[in-house]
Parts: sequence; structure tokens; C-alpha cells
Amino acid sequence: MSNLREYLVQKRERLLAKRAAAAEKAPDPLQISATVRAEGRSGIRRIRIRDYQIITDSPADFAGYGLGPTAPELQLGTLGSCLAHSFLIQAADHETPIDALEVEVAAEIDARAGQPGYPDITVHPRQIRYTLRVESPASAEQIAFLQAAMEKACPILSLLRNPHKIDGSVELTAST
Repeated sequence: MSNLREYLVQKRERLLAKRAAAAEKAPDPLQISATVRAEGRSGIRRIRIRDYQIITDSPADFAGYGLGPTAPELQLGTLGSCLAHSFLIQAADHETPIDALEVEVAAEIDARAGQPGYPDITVHPRQIRYTLRVESPASAEQIAFLQAAMEKACPILSLLRNPHKIDGSVELTAST
């Protein structure tokens, strides 16, 4: 596997090629999707995205087997992945060398949810925060610039900060 500096050179080449192609003809929107199927005695959720599968499950104290992360944990992982990728795109775009990058995302959930006196069983993550750990010869000012650009560019951070309309529907199939 190549190191991050080599990756950033390749990422910049692809970024410039995408910009050039978009200047010639605006690209059509890409359709993306995920399918989640609940199954089994624990109600595990199998998330399918393209040819990939991720298992999510509840912990044992909530009728699961703990076979995978919970949905709120996946949300934090998704945010961390998006922040990392958006940061690297900005580094590539601005030709800033990065040797290592780690993003830690943390939040709190109310552990009292569903207990007597706390009938709400939802566990919304709150006080979400992230820490970027960057190894680079770049200056602190250059890294701060990349962070600000990353925060503007990260679509998942945007979705969390500026919620979008989400349409929902139910298709009911009678069972016997």
C-alpha cells in the first residue's frame, strides 16, 4: 500500500481530471443507496451497500448479541470517515503533504433511556465532537486552513449540521 503522500498525488490528479470533465459537461447526479434487513432472534441489521455488508446489532442488555456496532456508533464512524476523506481531498487540492491522519469522533448518549422515570427509549448522540490527529511537515496555519475547508466540504458533517428533508414511505406486505 502506498503512503499518504503518494495517495495525495493520485487524489489530486483525479480531482483535477474530475474538475476538467465537469467543466466540459455537468455530470448527472449519482444515485446511491443502502438496504438494511432486520433478521434473526436478535434483530441484527444487515446493511448492504453495493457489494459490501456491515452488521449492526444491539448489545445483550437490549435483546441483541452485540454482533456489531449500534446505529449511533456507525453514525460516528461514518462522520469520522467523511471527515478524514474530506481532509485528505483538501490536502491533495492544496498540495499539502500529510504523513498520517486519524480522526476520533465521540459523543454521549443518555444511558438512562428506557429506565423507570425515563420512558424515552431513544439514544440520540449529543455533544458530538471530533479530534483530527495529523502528522505533517505543514504549518499549524496550513492545517487550520485544511480543517476549515474540510468542514465546508464534508457532506456528512453538513447533513448533521444542516438537516435536509428526508421523505419516507412504508410498503406493507401481508404475512401469514
